Formats: sequence, structure tokens, C-alpha cells
Amino acid sequence: MQPSNPANLGSQTPANNRTRFAFIMVTSLFFMWGFVHNMDPILIPHLKKSFSLSTLQSSLVDSAVFIAYFLMALPAGFIMKKYGYKSGIITGLSLFAIGSFLFIPAANTQQYLFFLMALFIIACGLTILETAANPYASLLGDPATATQRLNFAQSFNGLAATLAPIIGARVILTKGFSDDALQAMDAISRQAALASEAASVKMPYLVLGCCIVLIALVFAFIKLPEIHEEDRQPAAKSIWHTLHHKHLLFAVLAQFFYVGAQVCVFSFFILFAVKSSGLDRVKAADYLGWGCGMAFMIGRFAGTFFMRYIKPNRLLAVYALINVALCAVAITANGMLPVYAVIGITFFMSIMFPTIFSLGIQNLGPDTELGSSLIIMSIVGGALLPPILGYISDKTGNIQTGYWVPLLCFVYVAWFGWKGYEVKQH
Repeated sequence: MQPSNPANLGSQTPANNRTRFAFIMVTSLFFMWGFVHNMDPILIPHLKKSFSLSTLQSSLVDSAVFIAYFLMALPAGFIMKKYGYKSGIITGLSLFAIGSFLFIPAANTQQYLFFLMALFIIACGLTILETAANPYASLLGDPATATQRLNFAQSFNGLAATLAPIIGARVILTKGFSDDALQAMDAISRQAALASEAASVKMPYLVLGCCIVLIALVFAFIKLPEIHEEDRQPAAKSIWHTLHHKHLLFAVLAQFFYVGAQVCVFSFFILFAVKSSGLDRVKAADYLGWGCGMAFMIGRFAGTFFMRYIKPNRLLAVYALINVALCAVAITANGMLPVYAVIGITFFMSIMFPTIFSLGIQNLGPDTELGSSLIIMSIVGGALLPPILGYISDKTGNIQTGYWVPLLCFVYVAWFGWKGYEVKQH
């Protein structure tokens, strides 16, 4: 795929200055959706406690978020195709803001289903944003460095993974009552205390919604460079035509398993650390932020550097195999070692989403928009696989056993990086 005006981001021409600013603004989106996604690990233990949920029931937070990717990915692709990347970004930001503001009535009504609906609407907006921003960042410059550029933009998603749990724990988890204090209360007082806990999410999501509105206004008034393809062929008329690209089909499956593994690792980390290592929730959130989030962010920047010397597919395969071993440690070890193993997993999975995405859309030509939508659609793995981990955890009474789910996911990702990424003519 060839952009009409490959950008040299170091050039000082007006066109390239505009391209650089566009890349900066698009990169800010990676931070914003990374921030809201990484609030989910805070919401899961918070809502689990507030509504007395099982681990499986609390995993519906992830299901509500990631089922939106399955339902909205194709409409998002059509929006991009018909109206362009800018319109798609503004539409996605608008839904993102609406969903954030809906946390206020959700907290007021004290209904778990309402929280899930608000998260679903946020995720609909994020689906459109990711469908637009991932290929846009990849195409906004020299095609030879597309994978590195996408990994760099995704590094700010890693920064959000560091900050969101640390901030979220202090504005949400610290507002609650201890389990001992709740047990000492009578039924009416306990109900009021849990209602107060549920309401603690209102201010963070109000602030988040206001920030998103401001970003949407900036995008509405700036001029983004449009990406066009040279020698464009007639677009595919069906999904099945697009899936004739075997490497795309394998990438869709790889992204399904990768996202399922990532959501299992991040979303259940606080519950995992509390159960496996005896940490309290706020301390576990600190390990999630300073440990997992920081490792994820450093891994993104490190991966971008390593790709100068190692082919992206080879790095992907090696990282996935390392994560298979670390999952085995998380399943079998005791004390703090399982926590450290999971932190290691986040470092090595940091490059996986953008690398799978970039490898999957290579050489798709006019099928790129639909191919991008299909890969985003596969994020539904984040809705379907965490409940399996939750079910295993509830049935065995040991959340560590549930880590067989991400372990098997990383096995497939390793195969994709070794063989499945190869582009074959059809």
C-alpha cells in the first residue's frame, strides 16, 4: 500500500508539518482509549464488591466492552470508507463522551446493567476510533516504517496503562469501606455504604467525558491530511473476498486470541494479585500501574527499537513463546513470583496488537479498510475469553488456574509470528 504523499516527519515543509501535527493528534487518541480501557481492571473489583458479584459476573465488564468491537467494527469500516478518517474519529469521540457521561445516571440508579450499557456505548466509540486511528497512523508516513510508527503511537497506549490504574485506584478504590467494616454493618447501612461506593465513579468519568469533548472539538476544526491509494482497484464487494487473503484470516484469529489474553491478564490482575500473593486492592493496583503498565509502555518503546534490527514477525514469535513460559510460572508459582511473572507477560505482549495489525493489513490494497475492520472485529476475543477464565476460577477456587487461557492464546500468536503472517497470492 502506498500513501499518496509519504511523509518524512523530519522535513519542515508545510505539508509535512501538517502530517506531523496529524500524527501527534492521532497518537493522543491511543492514550485516551488506553486510559479508559485500563480503568476496567479498577471497575471489575469495584463493581464486584459493590454488587456482590462472582468472578464470572464481574467479567461481564469486559464482555460489554469487547462485544461492541464485534458489532461495530464493520459499520466503523463503512464510515471510514464513505466519509473518511476525520469523520470516523469525530464520530468515535462523540460516542466515547456520551458513554462516559452515562456513568452519572448509572451510578444514580444503582443498576449493574446500566453500567454495562454505558461501557458498551464507550466501546462503540472506541471501536470507530481504533478502526480509524490504527490504519491512519500506519499509513501516515513512509510505508517501510509503518510497523515501527504504529508501535510508537501504541506506546502512548502503554503510558495510559501505567497511569490509569494508579489514578483510578485512588479516586475509586480508596473511597470504599473495608470488608471487615461492611460485615460489621446492619443490612440497611451496608446497602447505603455499597451505594456510596458505586457512586464514586461519577466524577472520574465526568472529567474523562469533558476531556473527550475538547479533543473532538480540536479534531473538528483542524485539517487532517487524507490518505489515498495510488492505482486503486475496485473495492471488494464482500467480506469473503477480503478473507481470501490468508494472512489476514490468520491475523484476525491471532488478534482474537491476543486481545483475549491481554484482557485476561490486565482485567483480572487485581483479583489475581490479591488471591495469589495476599496484596490489598490498592497495593495490587499500584503493581498493576507501576508494574504491568510501566512494563507494557517500556515494552512498546523497546519493541519499536528492536524492530530496527529484528523482523517484526520474528520478534512477535519470540515474545509469544516467552509469554507461554511466564504463564506457566503464573499458574504454578507461589508468593510474589506469580505477580512478577504477570508483569513480565505485559512487557512481552506489548508489541503484539500493533504488530499483528500491521502484518495483517500488509499488501491488502483496496481491501485495507475492510481488512482493518475485520481485525478490529476480532477484538471480540476480549469479550469471550475472560468469562472462560472467570468460570475456571470460580469452579476451581483458584484464579491462577485460569491462566491456562492466556497460555494457549500465546501459543497461537507464536505460530502466527513464525508462519501465519506470510503473504500469499490468491
